Amino acid sequence: MKILYVTTNSNTVNAFLVPHIKFLVEQGNEVDVACNIIQLINNELLTIGCKVHPVEFQRSPLKKENITAYKKVKEIIQNEKYDLIHVHTPVASFITRFACRKNKNVRVLYTAHGFHFYKGAPKVNWLLYYTIEKFAARWTDTLITMNDEDYEAAKKMKMRNGNSVFKVNGVGLNLKKFLPQTKERKERLRIEYGFEQSELILIYVGELSYRKRQDLLIEAVGLLKEEIPNLKLLLVGDGDLMSLYKKKVQQFEVNDQVVFMGYRKDVAQLMTLSDIAVSSSRQEGLPVNIIEAMATGLPIIVTDCRGNRDLISNGVNGLIVGEGDVFAFAKEIKELYYSETLRKACAKKNRECIQNYAIEKIIGDLDEVYNKHLISIKSHAKNTVSQW
Repeated sequence: MKILYVTTNSNTVNAFLVPHIKFLVEQGNEVDVACNIIQLINNELLTIGCKVHPVEFQRSPLKKENITAYKKVKEIIQNEKYDLIHVHTPVASFITRFACRKNKNVRVLYTAHGFHFYKGAPKVNWLLYYTIEKFAARWTDTLITMNDEDYEAAKKMKMRNGNSVFKVNGVGLNLKKFLPQTKERKERLRIEYGFEQSELILIYVGELSYRKRQDLLIEAVGLLKEEIPNLKLLLVGDGDLMSLYKKKVQQFEVNDQVVFMGYRKDVAQLMTLSDIAVSSSRQEGLPVNIIEAMATGLPIIVTDCRGNRDLISNGVNGLIVGEGDVFAFAKEIKELYYSETLRKACAKKNRECIQNYAIEKIIGDLDEVYNKHLISIKSHAKNTVSQW
């Protein structure tokens, strides 16, 4: 097959899609990429012959540059004559599917990493993104979701060729990189990174943003700093709200407890030296940071939002608190702090179930979807020839 992968920007390709594309090429497919080049495309893809088409998609659907992007991606599809187009991220996915709406010679596969409409979302999200997804479903052959809420929503959409909706467990994690934590490795890394062995270290990996809501964690640490004086919160990631969250740290007088780590490539090591992984998100697709923490064997505390609750069962492999409830979050941090038994039980359960999210498992699931498209494409070609 000749396949085109489309995302709004290259960051998504580099962060999540390289193993998927490499697998498809190894299977004898020709795979190209179209996206806005924010960071250079991973050289592994260039080495295996992937052609990169720069298309200036914008994250906001209202940007005028998206009109140019529509014309460009439509031209690429017409000239290259792809068999299958696999789209990711909302804006690029809509534009590309719109460009393919009258093209009966190409199959369109859409992976939703988390719909921008969800239970509890602002009304504007439902008005804009739900409407967009509902219309675009008509130009989609197959839709892949990553959590139960999105899966149920997708099944209600009218698609181009009936109801072809799948659910897979995320983008897949390399379990050779995120190894189960051991006492020896944890102690060694704490020495290496300059942390005390006695500290209770919480870790949250994610963009500093409204959606991730790190201010809830900062406030929770403020509530606990007297009772747990050895508490540390590692905020790993960059984002537009960095300065605001630093002001929050000043406001709650937790300068000694909260560490802004910035963007890091050593997340696996930071997970290993930590005690508890946390997530204060308003909404998720299927959060990679939580899957990474599960692989490391950490107990986890999360807010009760889409994506988080697909990974964490309350009291089994972690704890779930009401979305936005800072006092409940502080309470559950204390619960894990004082209960070594609960910490160990959650960690053990996470290590047991992590194989469901391994990259090998996810690629196998995706391969089944692609094989169905291959059969469909061959059938379409046969019918076209017979009609001719």
